[in-house]
Amino acid sequence: MITIKIGGSVVDNLHPSTIADIKKVSQTEGVILVHGGGKEVTKVCEQLGKEPKFVTSPSGIKSRYTDKETAEIFTMVMSGRINKTIVQMLQKNGINAIGLSGVDARVIQAERKKKLLIVNEKGRKQAIDGGYTGKITDINADFIKSLLEQGLTPVISPIAISEESEFLNVDGDRAAAYVAGKVGADKVLFITNVDGLLMDDKLVNRLTLTEAKEIRPKIGPGMEKKILASTEALDMGVREALIANGQKENPISSAIAHDNCTVIEHD
Repeated sequence: MITIKIGGSVVDNLHPSTIADIKKVSQTEGVILVHGGGKEVTKVCEQLGKEPKFVTSPSGIKSRYTDKETAEIFTMVMSGRINKTIVQMLQKNGINAIGLSGVDARVIQAERKKKLLIVNEKGRKQAIDGGYTGKITDINADFIKSLLEQGLTPVISPIAISEESEFLNVDGDRAAAYVAGKVGADKVLFITNVDGLLMDDKLVNRLTLTEAKEIRPKIGPGMEKKILASTEALDMGVREALIANGQKENPISSAIAHDNCTVIEHD
């Protein structure tokens, strides 16, 4: 079983062979897709006149601040337009996909961060209301597995449900890691627009879990999240995490074959 994380601007950034490749892989093992879509959300926020707000954590990680209105736009774009476009593409190519958000059947449960520690413009630490960003606590793995048993390919958007049943925005890479870990997938694959982790412009082909944890603080923000998600997935029992380029031919099977990508495995 493999969990694959793809970006939200899927259609633009994936090689034309990708969907056929997913179909081929799904004939031999269960495939679960988790998608992102931050850029698309930003675009729609701008169209609706809603200024996106970003905050920086004390450790230097920049993330979007989600107020209630943004959480609603997030849900609309992620679980509506993006999710259904991916399902439509898969259906068109003979893959019986089903689109879900983390809210459906409580697929992704999360707790709302009550307070957020940020660094303000003056460079001082400040605690602000946590907004509608979630920390994932659980995954409804039995439900996801029951869909796979029926021959369906789940496509999950990273909108989680809180204890109080609110919509929460969660990180797509980490959602993929938790899904992979909880359903017992043996692989998690992060599809991106580079060949994998690049250090000094050179591709890092292999990392052990320990090396990945040590190297993580030295990496730029986009890839840092993928390395973090990879280590979380391995800590939950996933056998290997793969970071690969979606812009080359048959990106899924190439990554599974460890062809020109980053592979993170247990020590």
